Amino acid sequence: MANKAANGLLPGIISEGIPAQGTASHHSQNAKIVLRDLRQVFHLRNAEKNANEEFVALDNFSLSIGEGSFVAIVGPSGCGKSTLLDILSGLSKPKSGDIHIDGKLVTGPALDRGFVMQGYALFPWRTVIKNVEYGLVIKHIPKKQRIEICKKYIDLVGLNGFENRYPSELSGGMCQRVSIARSLAYDPKVLLMDEPFAAVDAQTRETLQDELLGIWEKTKKTIIFITHSIEEAVLLADRVVVMTARPGRIKNVLDIALPRPRRAADMRVSANYSSISHRIWEMLQNDDIPL
Repeated sequence: MANKAANGLLPGIISEGIPAQGTASHHSQNAKIVLRDLRQVFHLRNAEKNANEEFVALDNFSLSIGEGSFVAIVGPSGCGKSTLLDILSGLSKPKSGDIHIDGKLVTGPALDRGFVMQGYALFPWRTVIKNVEYGLVIKHIPKKQRIEICKKYIDLVGLNGFENRYPSELSGGMCQRVSIARSLAYDPKVLLMDEPFAAVDAQTRETLQDELLGIWEKTKKTIIFITHSIEEAVLLADRVVVMTARPGRIKNVLDIALPRPRRAADMRVSANYSSISHRIWEMLQNDDIPL
């Protein structure tokens, strides 16, 4: 990819360009995750035509992601962002193409991936600590060790004192903290996050963004983060993948060279942050489909 930042195009972006889809140029031998030529097709019923129609959600999607990196994916509504995460999680299989994590083919769900969704997906009949320990029970971790691990991650997300509360007794932001703690507790190699902060108010969202940045700085998990918010993507990520409108393809990959540690309040007054966000907005507007 051409290093346009070196030519003064945009401070904070160290490279940008349309990846060579289906070629080796955007894969790394040391990549944690390699997505190769993914294509996903659904068949939807058209009542007027009394026939099934092919709906291509993803097409020719190839990307490599380094260990410990934070990658955000943005794109128009319906471009296949969540479909991509479903495939990465193993919850669905692509029509063609494949995904490898640490050189191993992804064939289904596994505990090497944690999944944080917009809707929390907590068990309403389980307390905070019982929700957090769920993956540890599946891994057959002894009870004493489970409690120690759960307390560690409950502390990490700032929920000390709420261990015995039920989800119905928590705010939306607190429920999302529980979801993040649950995903981290069983120590997955990769954390998949599908618009996790979309359902909370603006102030809570900023707090959760800062907390996630702090967690990532401490754990260095490989994170793939889906969002509709350009500003959120630029705030959080090392790289931002910009997708085209349906069918979802990679339009551009931008390396974000803003200094770390980052905090939301500081980024709001950064000229580079605003310039990068505006550049991504222009890329998305060219598809004539708003976010």
